[in-house]
Parts: sequence; structure tokens; C-alpha cells
Amino acid sequence: MKVLLTGCAGFIGSHTCEKLLSKGFSVIGIDNFSTFYDRRIKEKNLDQFLNHPNFTFKELDIRDHEALKNELKDQVDVLVHLAAKAGVRPSILNPRDYIDVNIKGTQNLLQWMVDTNCKKLFFASSSSVYGNNKNGQAVKEGHFDLQPISPYAFTKRSGELMNYTYHHLYKIDVINARFFTVYGPRQRPDLAIHKFVDLITRDEPIHMYGNGDSARDYTFVEDTVNGILSGVEYLLNNENVVETINLGNNTPVPLLTLIKTIYTQLGKQENIIKQGMQDGDVNLTFADISKAKSLLDYQPEVKLEEGIARFIDWYRQQDKN
Repeated sequence: MKVLLTGCAGFIGSHTCEKLLSKGFSVIGIDNFSTFYDRRIKEKNLDQFLNHPNFTFKELDIRDHEALKNELKDQVDVLVHLAAKAGVRPSILNPRDYIDVNIKGTQNLLQWMVDTNCKKLFFASSSSVYGNNKNGQAVKEGHFDLQPISPYAFTKRSGELMNYTYHHLYKIDVINARFFTVYGPRQRPDLAIHKFVDLITRDEPIHMYGNGDSARDYTFVEDTVNGILSGVEYLLNNENVVETINLGNNTPVPLLTLIKTIYTQLGKQENIIKQGMQDGDVNLTFADISKAKSLLDYQPEVKLEEGIARFIDWYRQQDKN
């Protein structure tokens, strides 16, 4: 089976590519090396599998419709669409770029699927589409009162809606997977856990937004990738699929607990500067994963303490290199 994987050199994308190749898939990977962070980081991710015999890389931008049409002519069995303009707070400062990449870019890919008769799509959405969690309960996929509070969030919701339209019009099978705060080795340097570990290691203070009781359903990248692979298998083995599925951990962790865990594992004294909540940040992410368990046999296994330890091990190894 041949997979087109967008965002293959990114954090989740590179792990997904390795997993697909290990399972015997042939992968065409595309990435545009966005300037959102250092290109060298992505190139290092790509080095893990660049020379694999079943991998082909193309440096492409999903906003470029003509390049997609001219460069991607292979018959592909499934599109795994992970490429996106990421980041809640930056999206507030520059919403136009998020619309261009996450909405227009996704539409370009959907049209490419129609043109090439690719009928299977796994789409990376986000827990941010739910907005603020007002009752403190785990959110279910059938929750229709979605109130996204950042441009990033509304572009992801727009992608889900476009995917349904193309399913209806062109019989494209779709899984919209809502990711919940994925972390682990290769995590982007702008994300909280990476930033905290970096600052604490260098004995610099960290900034905590709010009083520390906001919580995230931190999900280790290995668990998320297993969910992606199960989703791909489900798409390939079933017809008339249009599903939205949470890929989380079902265990929200307060921000202060996360910070204390990192300080403890690094063996450092706490040095925290408190600041107000930032625009676009939600108070809680908490995934109901019963549907993922039922359809995909999704079983997240990595607890926070183990995941943080594995991230720190990776971080230290990078520092040595």
C-alpha cells in the first residue's frame, strides 16, 4: 500500500513516517520546511528514514496547487494529512497565514484526491476545536456546540467540514482525528514541555500562564502514532467511512503538576514566574476516547512521568550531539 504523508519532517509526521515504513507501507513524504522553526531540526528528523528504500521525499508546499498536480502523479491508496500551520497564540497574530495553509492548503489536497482518484483520507485535527471545556467532563466527538477560540482552532474545524463535503460529493472515506496535546521526542521547540525542559536545564525561570490549574490531556507521541496507524488500517479495510475520533489520553494534567514533574525529574529547584492567561488558551482539554477504543482498538499506554523521562533522555542526547 502507498501512503502520501504531508508534514513528514515534522514532530508527529516523522514518527508516523517511521511507523508506516516499519509496517511495510510505501511512503511519499512531503514537507515545505516552514520557517516557523529551524529547518535543520526537520532535516534531522528526516534523516531517520530519508534513505529507506520505500520512502520518497518531495519538498512541496500544500498551498501550491500546480506543484501538487505536477509532482504527485503516483497512484496513492491513502493520504495522511498532518501538515499544518501550528500554534494557537501565533495564529492570533497572523490568522491569514493559518487560513492559507490549513484551509486553502487542505482544499488543494482534497482536490488533488479527486483528480487522482485517491479515496482514503486521515486528517489531523485538534482538540482546540472544542473551545473551552465548561463542565470539566471528557468531551465526546458528537459534541456539536463547538466554540473554537483561536484562528488555529477554527481552521482545523473548517478542515473537518471540508472533508465531510468531499466525502458527500466524491465518496472520499475520511477519519478526522482530534489530537490532544501530543508530546515526546522531537517535539517542536516552541511547545511547553520542550521550552520548560530547556529553560530549567539552563537554570532560567519559566513563565506559567494562569495559576497553574489549567489542564491538558497530554498524549505521548507513540500513542498518537499508534492511533494514526490504526486509523489508516481502518480506512483501508472499510468503505463509506466518515468518522471523527479523539486521540487523547483521557487523563488531564494540571499545568502546575506538569511543571513540578519536570523540575523533579531534572533535579532542579523551582523558579516560576506567574503571568495572566493568554488569549486563545483553553482552560481544559479532556478526551473521551471510548470511540477510538471501539473502532480502532486505541489504547494509550504511556503515563506522564514515563513520557517526560523519555523526552528528557532525548533532549539530553541532542545536547550531546
